[in-house]
Amino acid sequence: MIFAGSTLEQPLPPDTEARLASFTELVATAIANTESRAARARLAEEQAALRRVAVLVARATPPQQVFAAVAGEVGRLLEVDYTVLIRSDPQDMITVVGGWSAAGVPLPSPAGSRFEVGGRNVSTLTLRTGRAARLDAYVDVTGRIGDTGAQGWGFRSSVGVPISVEGRPWGLILVAYTRDQQLPADTEARLASFTELVATAIANTESRASLARLAEEQAALRRVATLVAHGAAPEQVFAAVTEEYARLVPVDVAAMARYEPDGTLIYVASWGRAAGFIPVGSRWTLDGENIATAIYETGRAARAESQTGATGSLADLVREIGVRSLVGTSVVVDGRLWGSMGAGSTLEEPLPLDAEARLASFTELVATAIANAESRAQLMASRARIVAAADETRRRIERDLHDGTQQRLVSLGLAARTAEADVAAGRGDPRAQLARIAAGLADAAAELQEVSRGIHPAILSERGLGPALRTLARRCAVPVELEVRTDARCPEPVEVAAYYVASEALANAMKHAQASRIEMSLAARDGSLLLSVRDDGIGGADPARGSGLAGLTDRVEALGGSIRLDSVARAGTHITVDLPLDYEPTQGAG
Repeated sequence: MIFAGSTLEQPLPPDTEARLASFTELVATAIANTESRAARARLAEEQAALRRVAVLVARATPPQQVFAAVAGEVGRLLEVDYTVLIRSDPQDMITVVGGWSAAGVPLPSPAGSRFEVGGRNVSTLTLRTGRAARLDAYVDVTGRIGDTGAQGWGFRSSVGVPISVEGRPWGLILVAYTRDQQLPADTEARLASFTELVATAIANTESRASLARLAEEQAALRRVATLVAHGAAPEQVFAAVTEEYARLVPVDVAAMARYEPDGTLIYVASWGRAAGFIPVGSRWTLDGENIATAIYETGRAARAESQTGATGSLADLVREIGVRSLVGTSVVVDGRLWGSMGAGSTLEEPLPLDAEARLASFTELVATAIANAESRAQLMASRARIVAAADETRRRIERDLHDGTQQRLVSLGLAARTAEADVAAGRGDPRAQLARIAAGLADAAAELQEVSRGIHPAILSERGLGPALRTLARRCAVPVELEVRTDARCPEPVEVAAYYVASEALANAMKHAQASRIEMSLAARDGSLLLSVRDDGIGGADPARGSGLAGLTDRVEALGGSIRLDSVARAGTHITVDLPLDYEPTQGAG
């Protein structure tokens, strides 16, 4: 309004109101023109600021530079003392990703600083409600964020506006005064209009960064996958994976370890600062509460933003290396926990939120390399056992023939020559001599038959698997309950494999299991021959301790079948075999 008055005794003229009213119309026009020019100037400043940010984004500027530029543009535009760009994460934490101060001094909490969301403060209010929030006075402010703002930064009033990127909450922009006055009433509106374009800039920047990071990650994974495909030794894969991941994230500490049955772990790769503290082959105890024990106990990935509260020898090791934040994930091979891989940073800023997920991509390749190496080792061991078994069989047959049948035939040959000489000289009784030679030949034939039984049971060739199993059951010293649900003939290698598994299982039950009863069954189902042998003995059978089942496993798997041993201590032993009935022996080229 316009106020007019007089110090004289006489009253103001009667037309004063009318004349003043006509004048105020001109004043209002002048004010409107002035405010319009100010609004246009402010709009121009905002558009210029946004254009500068857009140019940075268009040039594929790194996100950190974009965040710092956004904070600076907002701070200068709104003429505040501080601007802070904050990103939130699902763990109810916030991270400072950019900031600006009117005084040009470093921020009290630099980029990378993390705080827990909670209490009464602008950041928590903004994130919890998803709307703009304001504190016109820093009284009754609580939470670590609020204490830092009031005491560390010296805030006296502040406003926060949420940022949503592509429809999802991303974080907020916070502006503040350190002077004793409130932020202007239109701060939220001006900040909100700015953050819409800021969100677009963030989305574009993050999209480019994500694509670049994906390309780098795929290249690293391809390099490791090539090693695996070429059958590189596991040690080479371990070292390559550790280095590739460390350079990709990046981190300055990375290592991989294998869990041992005795509650220890052995490091199979280390990189960066870790190499000087945990050389390959070093063994450590799994004790206390730390990432390695957490992965061992849960089989899941784990993260630690600090080593506060971590205990045990491995926690002490991590502190000695100087690691601040740490992530780790399990290495699972064929469904079993094999080991773990961890990576950490000695810097103050935390590791990226997706560090564990990216680590898992690499450990999958590690698991494949380990599985491939173990399969190759098992195949080589199986071949070695088959060769050794064949050699031993040949030696046994040679020994049996040399010591028995061969000696008997030599003796019979000499007896025949003696009889021939006696007949020519008219000495002795030829019939008695021939009778002795004939008896000797019969004995030799019996010995050959006995030797041949060790190679291939006659009853199996003549009558099939069912009758052969019935013969085994009758000869067994432990009562056997046998159920044969198929008498159809199977391919010879399949029958032989099933026969020897049954024979070995019955022998083990008699010799080692202290069994009082055995159940054995044979059936054909869905193109497979199924053999089951179960005893009620002491259990605890282990193929690695020379039960004879390792060689049988080689024989079964060579036919494309599978064999399973369940032998819990004091709960008996159960052997099951699944053999394909469509087995066809490989034909030679001759």
